[in-house]
Amino acid sequence: MSKKQLRVGLIGYSFMGRAHSNAYHQVNHFFPSSYEIVPQAVCGRDEAKVKEFAEKWGYQAVETDWRKLIARDDIDVVDIATPNNMHAEQAIAAAKAGKMILCEKPLGLNSKQAEIMVKAIEKAKVPNMVWYNYRRCPAVVLAKNLIDAGRLGRVFHYRANFLQDWTISPDLPQGGTGLWRLDVKVAGSGVTGDLLAHCIDTALWLNGGIKDVSAMTETFVKQRKHNLTGKVEKVGIDDACLFHCHFNNGSLGLFESTRYARGHKALYTFEINGEHMSLKWDLHDLHRLQIFDHSDEGQERGWKSIHVSDGDHPYCGNWWVPGLQLGYEHSFIHAMVEFIRGLESGQGCTPNFRDGLATDYVVDAVLASAKGHKWVKVKQA
Repeated sequence: MSKKQLRVGLIGYSFMGRAHSNAYHQVNHFFPSSYEIVPQAVCGRDEAKVKEFAEKWGYQAVETDWRKLIARDDIDVVDIATPNNMHAEQAIAAAKAGKMILCEKPLGLNSKQAEIMVKAIEKAKVPNMVWYNYRRCPAVVLAKNLIDAGRLGRVFHYRANFLQDWTISPDLPQGGTGLWRLDVKVAGSGVTGDLLAHCIDTALWLNGGIKDVSAMTETFVKQRKHNLTGKVEKVGIDDACLFHCHFNNGSLGLFESTRYARGHKALYTFEINGEHMSLKWDLHDLHRLQIFDHSDEGQERGWKSIHVSDGDHPYCGNWWVPGLQLGYEHSFIHAMVEFIRGLESGQGCTPNFRDGLATDYVVDAVLASAKGHKWVKVKQA
């Protein structure tokens, strides 16, 4: 049976470009569907580097102007894997061209920008997705299934952190290739929009909307040399952020993120405490879900670790035999699986642009709270 081709035009070829490209190849191999993903064209400003990327990952054409890539007749899906300040213009142009859109997180530099993006894609009625990939780790999906089945009962607490240590040196510059996340004009914010955005998206998916927040942020290194200007300039991003909040379901939330936690490269964890059950997950052990079930017999009651690899666990039946591990890269493959399933069902997939807007609303509220030293209500998407 012939399959319908989904011809992808990728804008950006660095870290996320590689992760997405791997997903395009592997989803065809392991998750049969009525669609075939075709890496059609890739766009980047450095022609030599983008040609090398295209050859390595099997893209059939190269562009150095993203507008030309969007205008191509042989592109069905535009994948935006560029720095944050480029997302809005590229997504709006792709929507006007009638292309399906996949966009890296966060959706926009801020929620005002994200609102315009959502209006554009909803007006165009094009399928869309935001690459909040941690939703698609099998253990996280298992947690979602347990919550939706009511196994936790009433939820009391949700806590999450995302800790890194790569910006501690004051000699590290800001701006330019590889370091644009330290440039507020390009990134929009620091750890709040980069790392905590992942935590927030997962929390909204698992535990529902957030009502209000109280936050504090800190920039530990106040000035850094800028790679593009050569001058020492003020650092405008947040190096660390902590906030607590009320969820709409009445539970309390506690979130922390920093790039100054020496010894932690990418420690993302969450814990949910419910009336009958608690759950814990750790990115460093991402194939396991920790469960405490109060209904267990007293002598056997305690935390247990579920190795999420059996055929009846989310996505795992399409991979290897039980007991073998899946990794970070599989979360992007599973995100693409959900996008394809959304096309086949006609119902779309999550997280979509409106879900991305919901996260941006929380991010903006957190930053406003930290700046104003007060509780801030979160706008609902």
